[in-house]
Amino acid sequence: MRGTGFNPLDRRGLRAWQPDEGGDNREQIQRLLANLPLAVEQELTPRQRQILLMRFDRGMRVTDIAAELGLTKSAVSRSLSRSTERLFKALRYSL
Repeated sequence: MRGTGFNPLDRRGLRAWQPDEGGDNREQIQRLLANLPLAVEQELTPRQRQILLMRFDRGMRVTDIAAELGLTKSAVSRSLSRSTERLFKALRYSL
């Protein structure tokens, strides 16, 4: 899904994406929407949740997150990458 402008952690994005997919995956999208908050809570560390919130809910850039948290940009990028990978692994079975 890279390069499509689709954000897999954005619930509004999932809802907007759904009609474009012909509605044949409506049940899958609903399961993902239902399971995403639980997966975020159970699968991620508090720091990972904080960084995801800052990136996707607040729309902050990696540079800004790093500055606010006193981390390097690479540490923030790694955290985002690992977080999305963990969520993918946790949620792929809900499809």
